[in-house]
This record gives sequence, structure tokens and C-alpha cells, in this order.
Amino acid sequence: MLALVVHEPGSFEVTEVNDPTPEPGEVLIEVAACGICGTDLHIIDGDYHGSYPIIPGHELSATVLDEGDSAHLAPGDRVAINPNIYCHACRMCRRGMPHLCECATAVGVTRAGGFAELCAVPATQCLPLPEEVSFTDAALMEPLSCCLHGLEVLGPRPGDRTAILGAGTVGLMMTQLVRLQSGAPIVVSEPDATKRQMAEWLGADATVDPSSEDAAGAIEDALGGAPDFVLEAAGVPATAALALEIVGPGGRVLQFGVCPEGTEVAMHPRKLFRDEITIAGAYTNPFTDDRALTMLAAGRIVTDPLVSDEFPLADAEAAIARAREADSFKVQVRV
Repeated sequence: MLALVVHEPGSFEVTEVNDPTPEPGEVLIEVAACGICGTDLHIIDGDYHGSYPIIPGHELSATVLDEGDSAHLAPGDRVAINPNIYCHACRMCRRGMPHLCECATAVGVTRAGGFAELCAVPATQCLPLPEEVSFTDAALMEPLSCCLHGLEVLGPRPGDRTAILGAGTVGLMMTQLVRLQSGAPIVVSEPDATKRQMAEWLGADATVDPSSEDAAGAIEDALGGAPDFVLEAAGVPATAALALEIVGPGGRVLQFGVCPEGTEVAMHPRKLFRDEITIAGAYTNPFTDDRALTMLAAGRIVTDPLVSDEFPLADAEAAIARAREADSFKVQVRV
């Protein structure tokens, strides 16, 4: 079969590889669409805990070809994939936090993923698709489910002045979700003009360009005061620092973007103490897949503008290059 293989950090190619052989409890799926995530780029660059060589791709939708010994799937079923696989036996799993599993593996990270014609995955990771959800939208289920978990960990309260830093696919999903949660007003900080325009169309009350103006002052002016809730969705050291700088008294900061390993930013303990600032991170998508699919099926999240480019698998290298460009939204590889 054809697949994009990362041999080692910085070295990858589209090439022929052996078809996967499902293990007991696994199903064989034919990939339909697979989104390129920032995590994939980190894996390609060697800045994430991937296993090499690896076929990346963890935002995927597919059709079941061989259901193996699964009792809830059949050939022809359309599915979305939760890539995160837990042991269900370690301390964190038993505490109800399987996403922090001490033995976790993941499709497209530690085992072969969706940038391929075929993929073998545990049957338990397959979610049958509602009829209303296309393969394109189903490949957005994973990032949307991660956003839902993030807002469960730490989200705005109705009426909170909200700042979202970054208007990539995740930032735009978060803009819509925060609007649904009644965060108000919402300002999005983003250097790309097209993305700022998209953020306003999807629910932001205002946007600011951090590359051409004082971002902290512009955000405060747009909100009418310091933000109560700051969501860092860019994964950039400068925005991680900005989030801690601009949050107001009693405010909350959600670090959601994946910053490069080793990133350090200044923290002021006195401010945390005096202003009762809450800082939290959010990782992956425990128990939020079904809700993400329900929201997609109901049309609660506008998805059409979120996918800016589609590439055939044979051009996956070009797709990777496009995903690195500042004006791209979600880039998907279609098989």
C-alpha cells in the first residue's frame, strides 16, 4: 500500500509499504481522510514523542474493510477514529483520567496512522458515523473532541471577557465553542488577516493583529478591560507568555497550544497569589468523542471553511509543506 513514512526526524517520503495485519481485537480500515495536525509536524521535526519509523496521522475517518472479531462493527461501516489507546490498569486510568495513562499509545504517534491507504486499529477506537457526518467532517472529530475536553478542564463562564490567542483550526473551533458557552465579548489575536476575518465571521466580536500593534493593549481595548479567560491556541512561546501577561484579576488561562519542548515563559507568583489566577493545561480527548460527533451531525460547528486544502495521498509531502504555511487552515490528505 501507499503511505507517508517518517524514517527519522526530518526524513520522510511517500512510498510503498506492506499492508497492515490486524492483531486480535483490531479491525482493518480503508482511510478516507486524514488531517494534518501541529502534532504531526512536531513528529516530523523530532519535537514530539513519536516512534520512528512511523506513519503519522491521527485525525482520520475511514471505512471498515475487515471487522475481525468485533461485535459492533461490520464491513462497510463508516467510522471516525479516536487515536488514543489506554491500558485501563495504571493508576491514572483507575483514577478516571485515562488520557494521562502511564502506558498510553496512539495511532499515528507510536503506531502506524492515517497517512496511508490502510490502517489497523483496535475496534474500541472506532466510532460509527451518523449519516449526516461526512468523511471530511469526521476527520475533524478528534481536534473538536480535544477542544471540548479543554473547555471542560477550564472554560469561560457566561459573560466572561474572553481572549483567544491564535486563529488556526483549533482557535476557530474554540471561538465557536466559546460563543456557544456565552463567553462575551470574545476577541481573537491572530497575525494573518484572512484568519482574523474568519474568526469574526465565526463569532469573534473583534480581532487584533499582534504583529502590527501592542497586542496586550489592543486586546484590553477591544474587550473593555483585562480578559477573564485567556485561551492560548497557537502553541507559540510569545503567545504563551502573552496569556499570562494579559489575564485579569480572578482570571483563568488555558494553555491549549502545543509549544515546542523546552519552552519556558516568565511567571509572576505574586500576581498569581494576589489576583487569584488559575492556569491549566488540557491534553487529548477523554470521553468527548460522542459529543463531538453529535455537534458535527447537528451542524453546531461550522466546518466548511476550516478545511482549506485537500491533497491526494501521493502528494502528502506537498500537503505537509502547505500545512506549514501561515495562511493555511486544516490541510487534509484524501485517500
